Amino acid sequence: MTIAEVSKKYDLTPDTIRYYEKEGLIPKVPRTQNGIRDFDEESCGWIEFIKCMRSAGMEIEILKRYVELFKEGRSTIKERKALLEEQRTKLIKKRQDINTTLERLDYKIELYKEIEAGKRKDFMEKP
Repeated sequence: MTIAEVSKKYDLTPDTIRYYEKEGLIPKVPRTQNGIRDFDEESCGWIEFIKCMRSAGMEIEILKRYVELFKEGRSTIKERKALLEEQRTKLIKKRQDINTTLERLDYKIELYKEIEAGKRKDFMEKP
């Protein structure tokens, strides 16, 4: 696949994909005889993984470390797993924070609905 096709498939800009490659997050993208990137299944798998981890908030430096460990082979599985577990813990905390925020928003929206409907007249505005 060309970089344009990969860009469209994964909804990433070509510049982002080039950046990931430059940073070593996508190991050895094959090239055509003319030197044009020719993303194969493995390269696309890395892009999909990176996109997923970035959307989960994983920092580039952590991803770089993960890729380095991956290249070292099976002996690094424990450390790679630890990186992923740490990210999972962060995501669970983020989900809890989002749920708390949603509960507060739901409360405020319901309160405003009651005020608009005339059901609450003794309401004192608070943030």
